[in-house]
Amino acid sequence: MEEQKKNIVGIRFVKIGKMYHFEKGKVDDLTVGDKVVVETSRGLQIGEVAQFIENPVDPSEGPLRQLIRRATPRDLAQRQIYQQKEDEVVEYSRKRLRELGIQEVKIVTTEISFDGNRCTVLFCTEREDKVEFKSLKQDIHKQLNVPSVELKQVGPRDVAKCLGGMGACGLDKRCCSRFLTEFNSISIRMAKEQGISLTPTEITGMCGRLRCCLVYEYDFYVKSRQALPKRNSHVTTPLGVGKVMDINPLKSSVYVELPEIGVREFTKEEVEPTVDPGNLPQASAEFKNEAQNETKPQRTEEFKKSNPNPNRRPGHRPTRK
Repeated sequence: MEEQKKNIVGIRFVKIGKMYHFEKGKVDDLTVGDKVVVETSRGLQIGEVAQFIENPVDPSEGPLRQLIRRATPRDLAQRQIYQQKEDEVVEYSRKRLRELGIQEVKIVTTEISFDGNRCTVLFCTEREDKVEFKSLKQDIHKQLNVPSVELKQVGPRDVAKCLGGMGACGLDKRCCSRFLTEFNSISIRMAKEQGISLTPTEITGMCGRLRCCLVYEYDFYVKSRQALPKRNSHVTTPLGVGKVMDINPLKSSVYVELPEIGVREFTKEEVEPTVDPGNLPQASAEFKNEAQNETKPQRTEEFKKSNPNPNRRPGHRPTRK
């Protein structure tokens, strides 16, 4: 088992990107940061050793591919040549799209495999209909002499990650470009749970989607709220019985409205739930009436019209004389 742990390494192909697992194979004396050549679904690529995996993946996921060799200075020089060619592909693709009249399509970046046999062009679009890129593929193939050209659509978050720049919160670099390797599913419920204003400028990132940071503290807020009384519930405090008006998950405290005192803040250790606040001596007469009115069901006008005798027991039949 120990030997298997040492044989599995995590490889990244971009600085802030997803990590993929490979078997070390016959490549020895690897350290974090070394450049290696591996075979992927997009051909040969140069990756960087990110870490050595302590917990091997489940064998049911399939066998892992092995590292081919350590990258040589010649390999790294060849990679720099292809990176310059990638910039040429981006410029040519954008120019050709304008000539073809294809609008609402933005070329983000390109990736050329280490062996030079495959070029992947990443783009984004807001169009709902399918865009035909057959002519663009042929032009890139002829103009730049690339054997295989593939166009792949990416989402707005991937675009923001590639372009980088300042975050909507004011940080000099966006979270997606700084440390996020994968994007989590984010919903508007996360903002509501944390009491964040639902104004679009407050919860929307530079990519136009919900901010990734909404998920950072979401689990803490959920657990903290579960340990606190709910709003409008009645609790017993050191100053008497009151009604919970608001809660503060960060401080693990609640704001309780007390009769003839007002709103006071208490920690969760200082409050206890109250089932029937009207029977406790601490509650005033006005507070008792309020609690009774909240718990007593009110008969609606529709119920009174449909039931001329509302005091009659359900299922009761009058006796015939």
